[in-house]
Amino acid sequence: MIVRIDLERSADTFGYRVSFESEELYADDELASVVECLVAAVEGLPPGALAAEIWFDGVVSGTYPLQVIGMNIEQVAQHAVNTTAMIDELMPDR
Repeated sequence: MIVRIDLERSADTFGYRVSFESEELYADDELASVVECLVAAVEGLPPGALAAEIWFDGVVSGTYPLQVIGMNIEQVAQHAVNTTAMIDELMPDR
């Protein structure tokens, strides 16, 4: 099972939604950082989950095995933020 984790920025807080095959499994809002969102999202995953597709503000940054996310959570979070920032520079009206 590969789940999707949608991370969102809202003013000075962050939120996440975890879904599988377009069905939302769980979510949370008003967290302090992207890292905090990823930690909470991964901790609640069902046992059958093997990997996660990470999105930040509507931009996909990659699909990662859960073990990679767990061992490199800060880098995965930073990659998501950087990828979205680059897309925003290229497409400011998206």
